[in-house]
Amino acid sequence: MRAIEISQPGTPDVLRETQRPEPTAGAGEVLIRVTASGINRPDVLQRKGFYPPPPGASDLPGLEVAGTIVAGDGVAMASQGLRVGDRVCALVAGGGYAEMCTAPAPQCLPVPRGWTDVQAASLPETFFTVWSNVFMRAGLQRGETLLVHGGTSGIGVTAIQLGKAVGATVLATAGSAAKCQACREIGADHAIDYRAQDFAAEALRLTNGRGVDVVLDMVAGDYVAREVTCLAEDGRIAIIAVQGGTKSGFDAGLVLRRRLTITGSTLRPRPVEFKGAIARQLREHVWPLLEDGRVKPIVFKTFPGAQAAEAHALMESGTHVGKIILTW
Repeated sequence: MRAIEISQPGTPDVLRETQRPEPTAGAGEVLIRVTASGINRPDVLQRKGFYPPPPGASDLPGLEVAGTIVAGDGVAMASQGLRVGDRVCALVAGGGYAEMCTAPAPQCLPVPRGWTDVQAASLPETFFTVWSNVFMRAGLQRGETLLVHGGTSGIGVTAIQLGKAVGATVLATAGSAAKCQACREIGADHAIDYRAQDFAAEALRLTNGRGVDVVLDMVAGDYVAREVTCLAEDGRIAIIAVQGGTKSGFDAGLVLRRRLTITGSTLRPRPVEFKGAIARQLREHVWPLLEDGRVKPIVFKTFPGAQAAEAHALMESGTHVGKIILTW
């Protein structure tokens, strides 16, 4: 099969097309003929040598795929209501940049009715991440206010739409007036240009001084201290990445007085059972939103698999809005 490997840590041009033996589905797994593969920032970190795959995972990059099941563990498939020939999208721990990919059966979800495989490939990594952090960990509720950093990223466009779908008020940050407008078009109630405005002060202003209930933070670093100042009482911060650094200083007194929660998680190394539980919640609560059009696919650009380097360069440019997809 054709696949994209990381020849050595480095810039996008270290991504090389290669030939690999087709993988074989093991116990509890399915084998997917891949039509489309989503690109995510962890892939970029892996390419740079900063995010190695967990033990036992493929060395090939790629954390989400869509395509057709061609083989698999019959018992595991039956337990998930899957059959050979089904169109699915799946969250994987690696190996997604290839024409064939194995996936644990519990981490597979049907391609939403009316969606293409390219659109479905934009779902798993971002929807598993947003659902598990914003809803399962931070407990966002109808009527609350959500602040989303990086509103035009794949994570951002997902969080904006899911937040609005459950009845939250959504504030998003972005790095230009044009990107702020894109956030509003996607559904954000307010967008804050973090290059021109203090996002914490704006969040307080926009909430009439009350503050926000939940922050989805992919920056960390000095953002955490500012987020603490703009949280409402009983507010929660969910950290999912540390693009701004791992060291964060904040006013612990505010945390005490306002009963704040600072939490975080990584998804890739978690066990199949945990990811399967997220998949079940997505199927129950989110898939109906996808199929009736309340949450829409936002794919910025597709590239043939052989052009993975160009796709990574686009992601690192920061000019995209939504997801970037490889096709096979």
